[in-house]
Amino acid sequence: MCNTVEPNVIDDEMLRSAVEEQGPQGEAGRIAKMEGISFEDVTSLRLDFKNVLKVDNLWQLHNLTKLQLDNNIIEKIQGLDTLVHLVWLDLSFNNIEVIEGLSALRKLEDLSLYNNRISVLQNMDSLKNLQILSMGNNNLTSLENLIYLRRFQQLRTLNLSGNPLSEDEQYKLFIAAHLPDLVYMDFRLIDENIRDIAKVKYQYSIEELSQNETLERLKREKEEKDQQELDRHKAAYVEYLNGPYLFENMYAEDVEGTRLSTLPAVAELVEPYRTKCTEVCQNIFEYGLKHHEKREAEMAVFNECLQEAVMENQEAGAGKIQEFQSKNNELLYELSQITSPEILDAKSLQYSQDIAQLMDTLLNLEIQVVDQLEEIIKDYERNIAELVSTFLETMQGLMAQIRDQENQHHEKLLELCINLLERVLKGEMEEEMTDELRALFVDKDTIMNAVSASHDIHLLKIDNREDELVTKINNWATNLIQKVHREELQRNRNRVAEINTFIDHLRDDLDNLDVNEPI
Repeated sequence: MCNTVEPNVIDDEMLRSAVEEQGPQGEAGRIAKMEGISFEDVTSLRLDFKNVLKVDNLWQLHNLTKLQLDNNIIEKIQGLDTLVHLVWLDLSFNNIEVIEGLSALRKLEDLSLYNNRISVLQNMDSLKNLQILSMGNNNLTSLENLIYLRRFQQLRTLNLSGNPLSEDEQYKLFIAAHLPDLVYMDFRLIDENIRDIAKVKYQYSIEELSQNETLERLKREKEEKDQQELDRHKAAYVEYLNGPYLFENMYAEDVEGTRLSTLPAVAELVEPYRTKCTEVCQNIFEYGLKHHEKREAEMAVFNECLQEAVMENQEAGAGKIQEFQSKNNELLYELSQITSPEILDAKSLQYSQDIAQLMDTLLNLEIQVVDQLEEIIKDYERNIAELVSTFLETMQGLMAQIRDQENQHHEKLLELCINLLERVLKGEMEEEMTDELRALFVDKDTIMNAVSASHDIHLLKIDNREDELVTKINNWATNLIQKVHREELQRNRNRVAEINTFIDHLRDDLDNLDVNEPI
């Protein structure tokens, strides 16, 4: 009977065992095990030959830069999203069929997928820093698929040996032509003669490819620029208000209003309303961007004041520590030379009192900076509250203008439709009436209800946009101030802990002082 080895999933026990095996050895290793090894400190890890089937539980190794997972039975690339600092990754000799799960590894420079079952190069777009790629002994068959690698501008070393496509007689020429910056191919330096021949052979196709890539690049750059602009507009809470979007959104679900707009007389009434509404939206948009700049400037001034106050306090503390050390270093040496127990006790007491005095001084400095920062934060809260109040007052005033425009338009539309109803009932508008419009112009109540329904939809859209704007700016202010208080509380705790640690260190030095034994 043959023994089969059960497949493994990476768990805490496997990780800890691997970290201990690869960590410090001898006495240093013993001490490390006693104190406990923090996964946060691990930058390199080997998990090869572990019979791993599923990659999981690596989130604890956030600072990992090198990971070796070769010679396992991995079928799917997953569980790597948190390893954002990874530079080197070895997944060779596994059972992987699809390249995936690598999008978060933006710092990756060296990737090995040697000896897997991969048939397509794909899903690596975010690996902009890729320099070395090993894809030998896979199932790659298409030379055209290698064009995908042109996006990796840092790629200098590539291994594709052992793939079906490497048997193609055009293999070397195709790669030399399409990857002109490549230096090493299948463990060999690319010959310059090969490059020259490839350049001539594929001249026209490369030119066409380059043109298409340029167009794609320009398109991508425009999309990225547009997205950046949209992000800026969202940060100012005025996205899509630099045009007729709000007006068009009013009619998006307004069936009756849209039907009525097909009548020439109504269309003539709608157009000036559209123009006025868009003008007010543009005013909202421009004001929102300017006010966003004011908020950004206020935040910058606050952060500068905060950092300046903390820096001055830290410098004062450093000065007190330096003053203490320059005064007491000689005293420590004297203590180590004293043989008289009485003198030693007196001097030790003096040194202990000096340490206590230093602690009081440092803690008092921290109390001073806490009080100072409290005043700075209070001023900041007032300024932010005033900015938000001014912003909302202006924005709500502008939204009220749109609401007024809607009310005026509603009154005009209602009057126009009642007049049109009289003409319809007299049979004067037969050519302009569709069946859907006739259903609205059957009597006064029906047309009034239709116009009112349209009006209600428009007002709801305006109210919703205003509510969205108010909610977002208020949430921003609340979250901002809460974050400031949280960070200040954490800063204070860290500083107090730092002072206590330093004082404990000084006291330990005193307690562990080697003194001369009395003769």
